[in-house]
Amino acid sequence: MSQNEQRKNRIQGSRKGRLCGPQSLLLGRLNVAPSDTPFQLPAPRNLKVHLYNAQQALSWEPVSLNNDTRPVVYQVQYKYSTSSTWYDVNRKDSRVDCTNLTGTECNFTANSLSEGFPRHFNITLRLRAKLGDLVSAWVKAPWFEHYRNATIGPPEDIWVTPEEGSLIISFSSPFDVPASVAFFWYYVYYWEKGGSKQVTHRFRSNFITLNDLKPLRVYCFQLKAELFLAKENISRPGHLSNISCSETAVDASTKLQQVILISVGTFLLLSVLVGACLFLVLKYRGLVKYWFHSAPSIPSQIEEYLKDPAQPILDALDKDSSPKDDAWDSVSIVSFPENKQEDILQNTLNQSTDPSHQPVEGGP
Repeated sequence: MSQNEQRKNRIQGSRKGRLCGPQSLLLGRLNVAPSDTPFQLPAPRNLKVHLYNAQQALSWEPVSLNNDTRPVVYQVQYKYSTSSTWYDVNRKDSRVDCTNLTGTECNFTANSLSEGFPRHFNITLRLRAKLGDLVSAWVKAPWFEHYRNATIGPPEDIWVTPEEGSLIISFSSPFDVPASVAFFWYYVYYWEKGGSKQVTHRFRSNFITLNDLKPLRVYCFQLKAELFLAKENISRPGHLSNISCSETAVDASTKLQQVILISVGTFLLLSVLVGACLFLVLKYRGLVKYWFHSAPSIPSQIEEYLKDPAQPILDALDKDSSPKDDAWDSVSIVSFPENKQEDILQNTLNQSTDPSHQPVEGGP
């Protein structure tokens, strides 16, 4: 029988109990240990199936051997609840090889909806240890159906846009689901910082606008996703996201008030600064004048003398002085004895009052 025919028979066998969705089944080679094989290794313990959003993994505790240093490898197989056949989880069909693992985890998370285990099928896993020709007994993990047993995380990629008295919140779903099988309901818990918590009605879109909020107030919120299985009418509540806070924007009237207040405040501040500067200049004008007064310069004659100290200073001054600078006015000083000064002053007064000394009109 060809490999394609074997794959077809496995798919048909798995559909006996329920119909298969758009996902492809994880198929591998039939590998069942003979019933008469002696078990010479201890079996792995504490098997756990980890299901978080789209993640799927099986983990276990390692098998330890005291008398052998060779590494123990592990083999994982699976089967559907509608089939009695076990298949290896190998790279050929499932893109992950869990047939000879040296670690203690088999991560079979699918990269897309068309890969991996169908999320609405019951899956059972089993595990055994191998060391050369030695094997352990098979150990089964609890069966699971991903949509029923997975832990639903909060919405991701949360983005907030503040508006006038509102907040626009956009986000992405925790993981992709086929619309024909399941979808997400979303809730937003929000509150004004320091106020009471409110919750929105459930919605399906990836954004929501919180209206009727106060402007310039800080609001905090949390998002929650709820997975709803359409055919079974079953919901799986998810976890709340971390608390995020954002301040709402101002409306037109508040913005105008802010502009006016800023303008008035700026004008008053500039007025105070200008007044303070004038006051300081007037109070300390002497000191300011001293700071800004230029230092006296040395006359050129003194500079020449300093350059050539052998030259007489008076000759240097006379050499550079011009005739215009040496112009002199004559002043005569006449001195008399004190009694003679009084006689001269009296004679001068008499002459000024004598009519004979006054000019006569009409001729000599």
